[in-house]
Amino acid sequence: MPRWKSLPKSLFTPLLAGASLRDRVIASFGALAGIGIAGWICATLFPVSMPWLIAPIGASAVLLFAVPASPLAQPWSIVGGNFLSAVFGVVVAQAVSEPALAAALAVSTAILVMSLLRCLHPPGGAAALSAVLGWQGFAGHAADYLVPVLLNSLILVAIGMFFHRFSGHSYPHRARPVDGKTVTPEPVGLLMDDIDGALADLGETFDISREDLALLLTRAEVHAAARLAKVQLAAAGNKMAAGNDAERKRARARL
Repeated sequence: MPRWKSLPKSLFTPLLAGASLRDRVIASFGALAGIGIAGWICATLFPVSMPWLIAPIGASAVLLFAVPASPLAQPWSIVGGNFLSAVFGVVVAQAVSEPALAAALAVSTAILVMSLLRCLHPPGGAAALSAVLGWQGFAGHAADYLVPVLLNSLILVAIGMFFHRFSGHSYPHRARPVDGKTVTPEPVGLLMDDIDGALADLGETFDISREDLALLLTRAEVHAAARLAKVQLAAAGNKMAAGNDAERKRARARL
């Protein structure tokens, strides 16, 4: 089939491995509850001069409820990533008067800080950028921006932890075996050092933890072993049937 004919189907195929319609529906209800409750609480607590929700929290909700297993969606990533990025965004906005340069420095600094402090969170880049773009609106009152960022993040994480107790997903995420199915601590024939070596060879950053990757490989090996066992059993059955046919033919020939 020409490559262009497969494009429509590929455009609508989920990019996330393991994605299902059930999970997407659950994620939408989670975001509804998370953003709604966070907005209601903050609108009640904050004065009119302070924003009751910041835009990057919408992106945080996507990660938290749609991909709760992602290292980028864990509690420290959301709270630390958003708040620290906002802090450094405010610092850059105060120090640099050129808007374009300030925006670039704020985002790049946020990436570096989040990476060093192990709280990488993509919406953090938006939190830093928002600090620069909105600086004129709250200049001299940085708390009017930083407090909503921190409280929005904390409330959203708290709602996510409660919500995922009933969603079927672990949060904060921990790699765990499939219920009712025994797995080995590490993939058969593979060690965690082997996985680390393979990741180092590829030189890419993947949105999955080492532990989840090891668990995924273990389950894949279990399914591969079961498939090979079926193939071998079928081959043995065919061989036995062929032997029986040959024996019957020899018996008929003797008669």
